[in-house]
Amino acid sequence: MKVRFIAGIVCPKCGAQDSVRIHIPEAGEMDEQLRDCVTCGHEERLGQGAAARQEVPTRVNQSTKANAVQEVEAQPLKLQ
Repeated sequence: MKVRFIAGIVCPKCGAQDSVRIHIPEAGEMDEQLRDCVTCGHEERLGQGAAARQEVPTRVNQSTKANAVQEVEAQPLKLQ
């Protein structure tokens, strides 16, 4: 398991900045992240597993026909 500090985050319990670290699972370990504060000891678990995660729908990854580009046949341009 990798342990990294998260820059700029504030602990939700004690309000200390730059004291929260995240424990990132490696291959073969349980797919759940843990955040903890080194100042007050507050812990929270993140994630429900890769199978349960879904991509957040955005206008970029959600294609609709209204946003689709229409194919137009090329026409010669007349210059005068």
